[in-house]
Amino acid sequence: MNIGIVCYPTFGGSGVVATELGKALAKKGHRIHFISYALPVRLSAFEENIAYHEVTVSDYPLFEYPPYELALANKIVDVARYEKIDLLHVHYAIPHASAAYFAKQMLAAEGIKLPFITTLHGTDITIVGKDPTFETAISFSINESDAVTAVSESLKQDTYYFFRKVTREIEVIPNFVCPEHYNLPEAGKHRKFYASPKEKIMVHISNFRKVKRVDDVVRVFDIVRKKIPSRLILVGDGPEKSNIEKQCRELNACNQIQFLGKITEPNTILAIADLFILPSETESFGLAALEAMAAGSPVISTNKGGLPEINIQEVSGMLSNVGDVEEMAKNALYILSDEKRLTKFKSNARKQAKKYAIGKILPQYEQLYAKVVGEPKRKV
Repeated sequence: MNIGIVCYPTFGGSGVVATELGKALAKKGHRIHFISYALPVRLSAFEENIAYHEVTVSDYPLFEYPPYELALANKIVDVARYEKIDLLHVHYAIPHASAAYFAKQMLAAEGIKLPFITTLHGTDITIVGKDPTFETAISFSINESDAVTAVSESLKQDTYYFFRKVTREIEVIPNFVCPEHYNLPEAGKHRKFYASPKEKIMVHISNFRKVKRVDDVVRVFDIVRKKIPSRLILVGDGPEKSNIEKQCRELNACNQIQFLGKITEPNTILAIADLFILPSETESFGLAALEAMAAGSPVISTNKGGLPEINIQEVSGMLSNVGDVEEMAKNALYILSDEKRLTKFKSNARKQAKKYAIGKILPQYEQLYAKVVGEPKRKV
């Protein structure tokens, strides 16, 4: 099948999932066309059965904000027309779904039928999408999609709750991991660069937005480090970083906390983690937590959104209410204070992550693609 994939090329979960999905489809012989304004961060320049098509936006003085949606729709038409795309899969509703619909209508005028699938990832529904400015357009684009998927049951229900005009059936196809990417027996040799043999390593990965509550990560660590020798590794960047750095100084913890910034492949860091902390206000799925579990790291998380669907209480980790730093620290100490218990949690985390192995999720997408495409729709 000849598949177009529209995604954001950044470090966010939607772009990562879209890229890994495209790469997996390409390995199975499908021809994949990534359409975005930059090369996705997890995509190399040369990969078999994969092409990248850049969306360029003219910087015309008349426009205060460049019309990316129109440029994207035009590029979709161009790629579909000349690359004979069978199906378009757009990740993140804003503005990809509306651009896909616009492109579909333009192609229909030429006698070309291009079905498109919209995958909802989270903030396109729960944060940005709730803005009244976008509500009507998002509802319309979702309803006009040939199929819609959500990465968790929680996100599916949120979509129906926040967008009462959405009538399209939403199918839950969860995010996934590639377990082989986290089988890193040599990663342990890097541990000495971050901690001594007697210290535990706690890790957090995010885009440092308020919703991630990175300050809670530091507060949990501050409690734990006073009971168990520990180090904290923070991966990522974002608007809250300067506040977190200030917090570290106020707690006199800077010498035990390391900021690594944005890392394209955090697998090695996750492989040396003893515990992963994700105290988010909400997570529609929690891909970072799943990746941590795949690397064998138990997860301390909140119980909001899709997190309870993947992080099983007292199995792969522990769940707490949002903002309950004391309980999160207590749970962290419970796991880290006993080596046998920690080993069991690590093993359970890996087993839980394997339930979301790409080999189990990919066929669900392929079945959906086949259903949507059906009989050949392209007119000759």
